[in-house]
Amino acid sequence: METKDVILELRSKKGLSQDELAEKVYVTRQAVSRWEKGETTPNTETLKLLSKLFDVSINTLLGSPRQMICHCCGMSLDDSTTSKEIDGIFNEDYCKWCYTDGEFTLDFWKRYSELGGEEKFDEFKNQLIDEFNALNIEGLPKVESLNVLSGSFINLEYTLQNGEKVKFLDDNATYLGNQLACEFGGDRCFGIAANMDFLLVCTYEENGENPELVVFKKR
Repeated sequence: METKDVILELRSKKGLSQDELAEKVYVTRQAVSRWEKGETTPNTETLKLLSKLFDVSINTLLGSPRQMICHCCGMSLDDSTTSKEIDGIFNEDYCKWCYTDGEFTLDFWKRYSELGGEEKFDEFKNQLIDEFNALNIEGLPKVESLNVLSGSFINLEYTLQNGEKVKFLDDNATYLGNQLACEFGGDRCFGIAANMDFLLVCTYEENGENPELVVFKKR
């Protein structure tokens, strides 16, 4: 949909006249009319007001010209999963689980200041990448990138040789990790995760089924 159609649809769903919408976002009725005819589009500040009023992202108001992805965990975003600032404005860079009310919820991001900022954080990720590659695990492709991942998504339960079932991660913590296809093909893939203290490598089938622990190594 084009911006003109989106605004018309949202205004109609909310039961507002052009005059009423104009009053709420501090413009004239003629301005609203021009938006809905496709003659002009709202400026940035007005888009923010419309976004808050209709509870949709600016991306949606503009006809969804780009695919939104959380810059923290990498998940695809829509209006129901996009984060918001304290004032209710959408922050289209992050999902609501990684960032909410003006703050990152994930511990790695909170520790930016301790790590010396984004540059140092990138250095730390590169160090972990080197450590994963130094393991020389058969079938594991070269690791080239790591994403910040929530423990609740990657905390798989493994069956040890003695039959005991254990989890090694914390659902409420975050880790740097990735998923990689096995070089030998097949249905299984590798999952890797790390934090300041350890490296973990496992394999599993689709949707994390039948996980097997390959390496759990203290750093």
